[in-house]
Amino acid sequence: MFVLEVWIHYIKIFHTTIHVLKVIYFLLTHSDVSSHLQKTVLKKTKILLLKDKMSIDLNKTSVGFIGAGHMAQALANGMLKAGLLKPNQIWASAPTTTNLETFKDMTCHITHANEDVLSACTVIFLCVKPHLVCQVLKKLTKKNAIKSHHLIVSVAAGISIQFMEKLLPEKTRVIRSMPNTPSLVQAGVCGYVRGTHATEEDGIMVSHLIGSVAMCELVPENLIDTVTGLSGSGPAYVYTVIQAMADGAVKMGLPRSLAVKFAAQTVLGGAKMVLETGQQPTVLRDEVCSPGGTTIYGVCALEEAGLRTGLLRAVEAATLRAKELGNVSTNTEK
Repeated sequence: MFVLEVWIHYIKIFHTTIHVLKVIYFLLTHSDVSSHLQKTVLKKTKILLLKDKMSIDLNKTSVGFIGAGHMAQALANGMLKAGLLKPNQIWASAPTTTNLETFKDMTCHITHANEDVLSACTVIFLCVKPHLVCQVLKKLTKKNAIKSHHLIVSVAAGISIQFMEKLLPEKTRVIRSMPNTPSLVQAGVCGYVRGTHATEEDGIMVSHLIGSVAMCELVPENLIDTVTGLSGSGPAYVYTVIQAMADGAVKMGLPRSLAVKFAAQTVLGGAKMVLETGQQPTVLRDEVCSPGGTTIYGVCALEEAGLRTGLLRAVEAATLRAKELGNVSTNTEK
């Protein structure tokens, strides 16, 4: 564990090839380091070096969004805020000007023709509604707009890799992802999976792009719908919780503006405690619940109201709906 901490320390401070190589040398020349740990660190080092290379290549990369709704806006705005891309490196297309106004305000390129985005960009985020994926991909394929240098990144809920690959030219590189809207404030989370022809470098490229605005993790495709139900839809659950907490505080006399601020910060603080301490939520909850104190009374009220069951069912329902959307789109294509 000490060796792993040293590796992380070096990477965070120097983040350059020379220091990464020093860490590799240390790992390979110390017999007390387990072979499993060596392999893990070497793999992570390879990914870091590729990311460093790609961060330079991004200066020559243009990213396009087919569909300019909330998710596309969140990703584009987040990438700009992170300094990863410049406005002239981003294109967006939509059938109407309503959503494109946001991209125009960001001084990005806008168009009503999806083919324009393909002509100008190499990384294409497919941000249309699930039921439109088939129609959009078929038209682009028919117009021969998709070339071998394109990387197609879908954020459409429920649409499988296999379904998209059938609609696209042979050997098209596809990645399926599910980011969420807090990417707008660089606090999102995203699960992604590589398609049949997408390379490891493609995965790292997407992880690098989305990772600038969200925690990005590679997951098996059979769990992507669960990611949709949890973190894709999850912000809405959290907003509901924050609103309810604030309403309770207003009922007990706290001004609305202060109640919302306190509730939101409380949720943020609780989330950071879980992520940064590594402890299970139940452990952290028990640490707050003093015997006979205020918190345990509040927790009991939540149990009586069925909060935990409600949230559990929300994730389940959203996951099943994501699967349903995928099935509907597949059946429509047939």
